[in-house]
Amino acid sequence: MKNDLPKFLQAITFAAKKHATQKRKGADEEPYVNHVLEVASLLANVGQVDDFDVLIAAVLHDTVEDTATTAEEITEKFGENVCSIVLEVTDDKSLPKARRKELQIEHAPHLSSGAKLIKLGDKISNIRDVSENPPADWSKERRIEYVNWGEKVIDGLRGANANLEKHFDELIASAKEGFK
Repeated sequence: MKNDLPKFLQAITFAAKKHATQKRKGADEEPYVNHVLEVASLLANVGQVDDFDVLIAAVLHDTVEDTATTAEEITEKFGENVCSIVLEVTDDKSLPKARRKELQIEHAPHLSSGAKLIKLGDKISNIRDVSENPPADWSKERRIEYVNWGEKVIDGLRGANANLEKHFDELIASAKEGFK
């Protein structure tokens, strides 16, 4: 496995610039880039992932979906493999939100191993936010609905990484306890 720390750091800088004006939906309006960094950190530190293409894709996983970044840009700067992984976890924003959520459940079992890892990290990060720092306008029912949907996505990823799955299960148990 090639150590591609310089390219990983380049991806962090790229993502920080692309997400510079975006904030998370949580009440504290955390800078969005913290989310993609958390996903990469979860993969490396909890999941023990050391594949730099996967870690780079984790940092870039929302750039095509949520910014003006193109697949061509990702390919040019970070290679076809990274771009392929990013595109696997990119929702088609032209579809209604409900359909995008259904497709995440349907597609989860068919993702590549790298995309499954990123999807696991993404759901862990998002559910942590929904349970610990929810958007101010989200009711308890909406938060519970999101957590239940996240579980359905993760069900299709089972077997991808035992450490991340255990972390997710502990987070879900804690979130559900907090909803009581």
